[in-house]
Amino acid sequence: MAEFELDLAALEALIFSADAPIGASALRRAFPRATPAQLAAAVAEINASLRATGRPYEIAEVAAGYRFRTRPQFAEVILAATPERKIRLSRPALETLALIAYRQPLTRAEIEDLRGVDCGAVVKSLLERDLVRIVGRRDAPGRPALYGTSASFLETFGLRGLSDLPALREIEAIVAAPAEALPADESALEPLEPADAREAAEPEEASAELEPGPLSLH
Repeated sequence: MAEFELDLAALEALIFSADAPIGASALRRAFPRATPAQLAAAVAEINASLRATGRPYEIAEVAAGYRFRTRPQFAEVILAATPERKIRLSRPALETLALIAYRQPLTRAEIEDLRGVDCGAVVKSLLERDLVRIVGRRDAPGRPALYGTSASFLETFGLRGLSDLPALREIEAIVAAPAEALPADESALEPLEPADAREAAEPEEASAELEPGPLSLH
């Protein structure tokens, strides 16, 4: 029996047309005969062709799926034209998001116990921006909600999964940034560009004002 050959053009069209990272289940439906290894090799081949022809975009693996995005080296010119894509998190928001990311799942009471302050407003803001989500309920009196990070969190920061999170010491350095560089309001979160934002810098270069460089093509 002849070896199965994956149609690279069809795969590229499928990923390009998706308005969110396209995951394994969708790829299996589209290409039922393809193995995960064949799909990964096909994506690598498409990316090699894009690099060889100098295209300013690539297929990235983010949030457990594949998506087209612009290359990081074009972040400066893109952000110059669309400065609203910058993500600004207050110090409390950044601390809370880091706690949830690294210790999830957590209840609001557990977050407040770790931070030592009321976190209702900032948790609500993170929920509204779809950076965190309710992932379950604690088996305790009142059945308090458990918070964890969302798929949008992974996509916004260009992470394939939680294992790609930077080391805790890097997050501690961000939180220790000078207070005057950060908004004073506990709930201060400026609007995100949902699902289109990407982190341009490497994790150690992140700051309280994040500049999401690689952007989706949708």
